[in-house]
Amino acid sequence: MNLFTDLRGVVVEALDQMTAAGELPAGLDYGNVTVEPPRDTAHGDMATNAAMVLAKPAGMKPRDIADKLAARLTDPRITAAEVAGPGFLNLRLSPTVWQGVVAAALTKGADFGRSDMGAQLKVNVEFVSANPTGPMHVGHVRGAVFGDALARLLDFSGHDVTREYYVNDGGAQVDVLARSAFERYREANGLEPEIREGLYPGDYLIPVGEALKEKYGDSLLDRPEEDWLEDIREFATKAMMEEIRGDLAALGVQMDVFSSEKALYGTGRIESAIARLESQGLIYRGVLEPPKGKLPEDWEAREQLLFRSSAHGDDVDRPIQKSDGAWTYFAPDIAYHWDKIDRGFDQLIDVFGADHGGYVKRMNAAVKALSNGRVPLDVKLIQLVKLYKNGEPFKMSKRAGTFVTLRDVVEEAGADVTRFIMLTRKNDASLDFDFAKVLEQSKDNPVWYVQYASARVHSILRRATEAGIDVSDSALAAADLSVLGHPAELELARKIAEWPRLVENAARSHEPHRIAFFLYDIASDLHSLWNRGNEDHSLRFVQDGDAATSQGKIALVRAVGVVISCGLGILGVAPAEEMR
Repeated sequence: MNLFTDLRGVVVEALDQMTAAGELPAGLDYGNVTVEPPRDTAHGDMATNAAMVLAKPAGMKPRDIADKLAARLTDPRITAAEVAGPGFLNLRLSPTVWQGVVAAALTKGADFGRSDMGAQLKVNVEFVSANPTGPMHVGHVRGAVFGDALARLLDFSGHDVTREYYVNDGGAQVDVLARSAFERYREANGLEPEIREGLYPGDYLIPVGEALKEKYGDSLLDRPEEDWLEDIREFATKAMMEEIRGDLAALGVQMDVFSSEKALYGTGRIESAIARLESQGLIYRGVLEPPKGKLPEDWEAREQLLFRSSAHGDDVDRPIQKSDGAWTYFAPDIAYHWDKIDRGFDQLIDVFGADHGGYVKRMNAAVKALSNGRVPLDVKLIQLVKLYKNGEPFKMSKRAGTFVTLRDVVEEAGADVTRFIMLTRKNDASLDFDFAKVLEQSKDNPVWYVQYASARVHSILRRATEAGIDVSDSALAAADLSVLGHPAELELARKIAEWPRLVENAARSHEPHRIAFFLYDIASDLHSLWNRGNEDHSLRFVQDGDAATSQGKIALVRAVGVVISCGLGILGVAPAEEMR
């Protein structure tokens, strides 16, 4: 139930009537006509811009259109249609509309706000994709939470979503991993490890070294690198991916697909993707201009195989093969995205760290060329997270050696708190995460404030049950909701009505942080109404000796609980039933 969509339908029907009556010219495009909450609730319950956006194409004054439109808005839910300013139309709705929203939330339950907006479009959300060279760090936490919440949001709004992890197991970093693991293997055999510069120093490879000893004994110690590199690389990569899977599980993230970069090599898939671009005249041999700014000392003009990405919006063309014939990092990425397109996805979403900003235009160019513009790509950049404890920078993990791990964060704050806080800023804004603040019990801590509202709902339900009041959703939905007549109660019902619209807007913009913001707002409204009940007893949710009135008021509270539960579900957070 999206009340705003329903009322927009009423407005469009009235516009059609005006056209049929000759009050508007035929053929007008209603695509930009909206029905939204007004900026100032004193102006009404909803507002439409219909007269403003249709005035120019209709060759009419906005107020003339608004006056005629207002006269035709005879839907019984609309009690008044008032023209304001140059031609905005403010709508006032009957209290029964908001009371009906409460009943709808209780009837729909966990599906309240769920929609078919996505029309089951196949969407691939690729996120995290950390190099399999060690445990995940705090930067990966935010990307993992964002990607998973976005996938949940898209699923809730009717998309067919695949969560995917791209395993970067084809580059030089996995050779470094193998050499680092070999040193821990030597250590397991009683030798002093040589953790020289360039190797991974963290203690997390000690168990890998011990596992290698268990498998190989001391048989590899005196063998040259070429004899053991490939085997240890595969062994260590597999071990690190198991570690990463455990990290993701600790955060409540499950992937549907793990795709291997290494699997692209030697199979013809890279060559196939490049051939597709070549067939479009987008591959050529040439020499790139020197980098802008200071010229690197080792830069030299040399002929390379280039992708004409500038033909699809990039700033410059990009090399895909080096002068020695080896593929650049970009080439397998092109093949990987071609594979996703070939698998039939209607839309691709990549979640990258902020340091990959330079990759956005080239990847968009590649996907546009590979799909002939059919498959859109949205690259979401995740800004840095700064960790603090009591205002002081949180130190690196001994286990990782150089960074704070995902496990460190989850063990310190908990998965639910971590997930919620990571979504309290837009993805492209930096985020400060202070362990002391995210665990404090105050209004300034959004996760605690929302969970307190959830616990408060359950507390009210328990108290009502003890008083012998039936608080099942079916009973509450059938209750006399006309008792919800106070402006503060109706305002909370209006907030509930915004939920389905909020979900669709967040899904369209790929912005799950909007869910966290909304939950804070509706929690604040619930707490405010609770506090008002301390002064005005008629606003108390449980009315002593009046079960019927109590049911109607508790219905409002339970409807808020439905929204909070749905919203937290999208964020991947379990709603609290009581606070400890």
